[in-house]
Amino acid sequence: MISLNDGYHTVAAIIPLYVAMILGYVSVKCLNLLTPDQCSGINKFVVKFSIPLLSFQVISKCNPYKLNIKLICADVLQKIIALIVVAVVASIRSNGNLNWIITGVSLSTLPNTLIVGIPMLKALYGEEAEVLLAQIVVLQSLIWYNLLLFLFELSSARVAHMVQSTAAIEELEDPQADSSVLRRTKVKLILLTVVKKLLTNPNSNATIAGLAWAFISFGCHVKLPKVVQDSISILSDGGLGMAMFSLGLFMASQAHIVACGARLALLAMVLRFVVGPAIMAGPSFAIGLKGVPFQIAVMQAALPQGIVPFVFAKEYNVHPEILSTGIIIGLLVALPVALVYYMLLKL
Repeated sequence: MISLNDGYHTVAAIIPLYVAMILGYVSVKCLNLLTPDQCSGINKFVVKFSIPLLSFQVISKCNPYKLNIKLICADVLQKIIALIVVAVVASIRSNGNLNWIITGVSLSTLPNTLIVGIPMLKALYGEEAEVLLAQIVVLQSLIWYNLLLFLFELSSARVAHMVQSTAAIEELEDPQADSSVLRRTKVKLILLTVVKKLLTNPNSNATIAGLAWAFISFGCHVKLPKVVQDSISILSDGGLGMAMFSLGLFMASQAHIVACGARLALLAMVLRFVVGPAIMAGPSFAIGLKGVPFQIAVMQAALPQGIVPFVFAKEYNVHPEILSTGIIIGLLVALPVALVYYMLLKL
């Protein structure tokens, strides 16, 4: 059973996050303190500054020379298995609709590790949890978010890029070459768009910079100058609170808390809190991940939906109502779900 001390530290780490979220919700829904334009500005600040700087701070403290290879392999296998399972289900239920594949993978494999996971699991497992979760944050930011962005671009390219490609093909004289030229043109346009998006994405840049500095810092045993460190900290230290406040603002902007309906909300919760941890537990056990690292791997898979996939979904209009519901309900039940998994894994 969970001890009283463990329970206290967990609640003490999470309650301030809920307070920030509730304040954001109340400030708009009840007090009308902020206009939609002001809310939009706050959200942009969080996306462009708070979360990227928070990512940099967490990743730069992760020692890349002492990675837990088994944890990394388990995380990679979870994503691959989820992608295959969701793709098979989507092909049966919705003729392989890419948008549903993207949504399913987001819900089952991309947890809110940075904002909720680190303070919660650090309270339960100590400093080791922060070290291991930082490694997962690196993978999420460098690999999985960029892959997700590519899938979003691929989905949106089916209409917009098709028109551009057709216009380019109309200028050719050889009709038999249309098919191959169309394919090559679409691929080039998609890749160019994705590269442009990644190069201008603050979180991707912050992740790469954080990883680069981690290699330098731990390899050469140097630290950032204090003035630089303090400049980053003054913004990143408030990143958690600002992100949660921003989520509260988003909740207040919705007509209903469950924006996608009860049926899809239930499906989102099953994918998030049952399917995701189950898929993570299988590979983790198979490759020999044991003890606290195994528990942390499963626990982080049972965290609420991550905010970055929602930001992408909203930008590309790919079922943002489902992902927003996953975030909102997930945050409300995050603490009891985490405590249940914690007790089960201790058995």
